[in-house]
Amino acid sequence: MQQGCRHIALVVGAVWALALGVFAATAAAATHYPVGDGATGYAADLIAPTSSPPGVNIWTCQPSVAHPYPVVLLPGTLTNVAESWQALGPILANDGYCVYGLSYGADTLTALTGGRVSAIGEIGQSAAQLAAFVTRVLASTGAAQVDIVGWSQGGMMPRQYLKFDGGAPYVHDLVGLAPSNHGTTLDGLFALINSDTFIGLPPTTTLADCPACTEQEVGSPFLQALNAGGDSVPGVTYTVIESKYDEVVTPYTSAFLSGPAVTNITLQDQCPLDLADHLAMPYDSAALQDVVNALGPGSPSFKPVCNLSLPLVGTL
Repeated sequence: MQQGCRHIALVVGAVWALALGVFAATAAAATHYPVGDGATGYAADLIAPTSSPPGVNIWTCQPSVAHPYPVVLLPGTLTNVAESWQALGPILANDGYCVYGLSYGADTLTALTGGRVSAIGEIGQSAAQLAAFVTRVLASTGAAQVDIVGWSQGGMMPRQYLKFDGGAPYVHDLVGLAPSNHGTTLDGLFALINSDTFIGLPPTTTLADCPACTEQEVGSPFLQALNAGGDSVPGVTYTVIESKYDEVVTPYTSAFLSGPAVTNITLQDQCPLDLADHLAMPYDSAALQDVVNALGPGSPSFKPVCNLSLPLVGTL
């Protein structure tokens, strides 16, 4: 009798476990995060600059078999996660990725601006912050490696982590949107520093306030050390997505990398009428489609659907 009851209890328990598993899977599948655009990003920067975009920094997330690598999103110089990733963050989360974002490189201006201005500290220190963040993501998710997607400095800075901070074994893919891999001219730096004025904010910084800015100038000692001996490290796959209308990373070709396992994409080769500039890159539809392809399946013949995309705001 006891054995029969035990058998019934096990069957009932198994049914409940299956039902709960189906419920959890259905609930996860039903989760749909709203995908923002450039206006959403600028609004978040003004209203809640230290917040995370929908679906980003959910620390209970566990990677799926389909998407085993958590994705770490990194903003560019003078920006933050809230401003930069209101589109890509929820797109990836809705696709089933575990997605995380880090506003690195805080300095005095970061506090003075309520978190609106980040990624201005020395790049070596920012790479160390990235190393600690990746360690936390791996510990939380149980994953062996992460994928990194970065805009501007956020696409270049991880190369310091890979090359000098032991990061290569922990990174599967590095995808850069208009990354400053080989630096920019002085005109590009001033374009970056003055970029806040177009949304009504006063200029927030100068070159003296931004060590990361001067480190990104063409020929800086930092970039000479970073690029000495080759652009890539073994074991990591690299994708660079750039617009020929980039006014910050100048010339735009300085974003591109050379070496094995490198794919360089010029948006206008895919979508000739795409007018996205540097500031529009995180909200350019074609660029984001390229990012999703780079993370998987990585088809070399992939062509994005082209939509109207404008400077400053991206795809409408």
